[in-house]
This record gives sequence, structure tokens and C-alpha cells, in this order.
Amino acid sequence: LLDEELQKWRERPVPVISHLILDARYEKIRHGGSVVSCAVLIAVGIRAEDGKRTILGTSVSLSEAEVHWREFLSSLQKRGLIGLKSITSDDHAGLRAAMKALWPGILWQRCQFHLQRNAMAYVPKVDMRSEVVEDLRMIFHSFCLDHAEQSLKQIVAKYEKTAPKLAAWMEENVPQGWSIFHFPEPWRQRLRTTNMLERLNRELRRRTIVATLFPNEASLLRLVSAVLMELSEEWESAKEPYLPISPK
Repeated sequence: LLDEELQKWRERPVPVISHLILDARYEKIRHGGSVVSCAVLIAVGIRAEDGKRTILGTSVSLSEAEVHWREFLSSLQKRGLIGLKSITSDDHAGLRAAMKALWPGILWQRCQFHLQRNAMAYVPKVDMRSEVVEDLRMIFHSFCLDHAEQSLKQIVAKYEKTAPKLAAWMEENVPQGWSIFHFPEPWRQRLRTTNMLERLNRELRRRTIVATLFPNEASLLRLVSAVLMELSEEWESAKEPYLPISPK
């Protein structure tokens, strides 16, 4: 009976969604006599009618490859997903390929928090990291796109000699975190990262850590779905919208 209820929740019709936030996490399961990592895909939408968050669904698979993402996102389309203005996510290769195939014209906002973390792999000295973080933060908090572009040019020039790989990476990747400039300022803070899922992931971690190891994919999907359904109902019943409907 529980499985039927959870499946019904995962397959319910999708309301008109203006913004989509996508994320993936991993849990350990037993598979074929071995312990392996299993990808848990999660989709959160912001409803166009009232600006409130709703968890659209989740999917569990042994891979985070494009085929898994494409199947998951296609299922959202089949359930009625329309009205998208933007998608916020990290730079998952499989996810990007799936989004390009299904929604080639939708704005993609690469999570600025993850961009800052990704940049650290290109910083040649540990004592440079805090400076790089501050430089990136200055770019991301620009008041308009033109200002962000000018700031990036200056910072790329700053690191061209001392950290050439970082400078090249910044020039190519940082603009992927600028889609928010297409929206009114009151929306930007809410859409610039996937950090809105932080509490969601904390709650999942609190519940899955007790299980330690899941016997199969079905058991993992059951627990994750139950937690997400509960959180989604809480979000949908909130008094205030997550995103202002008519920002000034």
C-alpha cells in the first residue's frame, strides 16, 4: 500500500513550473553481490501560479549518465511539465546532454556555489584560494550582466601570468553562472545556486544514514520518496512564496 501511494505521488500531474532545480546525490546499495553507489536524481520546481516550491519527483539508478537523466526529465514532460523559464543545476555531463536534447532553448543557470568549488582545482597555490573565492563572489554579485562581463575580463587578466589554467577555466566556465541576469533582481538570489536543496539533502542524509546500506534500488527509492513527499507537502503549504510572483 505504501509503495502504491509513493508511486502515485511520483507520477502525479505536474503543475505549470516556471523554474526547475535539479540535483543528484549518491547512496550505497547492494547489487550483484557487491556494494555500489546509486544515483538519486531529484527535481524541484517553482510553481508559476504562486511562486511556491514543490518536489516534482525522484529517480534511482546505478548511473547518473545521460540515459538516466533523459528518462527522468522525459517523465516530467509526460506528466505535463510546461512553462519553464530556467533550469538551475551543477555541471553534470549527463544532465547537460539530456537538457540540451529535451530543452535546447531554456536558460541554464550553472550553480554558482559549485562553480566556486570547481575553480579550486585550478588554483596553483593553497594561499591563493581565498582571494579567488572573493574575486568570483564579486563577479557573481554584479548588479548587471555588463558589469559581470567587465569584472571577469579584469580578473582573467589578473591571473593570466600567475595562474594561466585558472584564467582559461574562468573565461570559459564562469559565464555559465550568469543566466540569472535575465531575471529581475529579487529572483536572482533564489535561482543562482542549488543551495535551496541543502535542507532537503540534510533531511535525506539524516534518514539514509540510519539504513547505512540499502539491499536494492527499490528500498532506496521507497525511503527517498517518502522523505521527499513529506517535505514537498510542507513547502506547498507554506504561507509565503519562495519566489516573488510579481517582483518590482
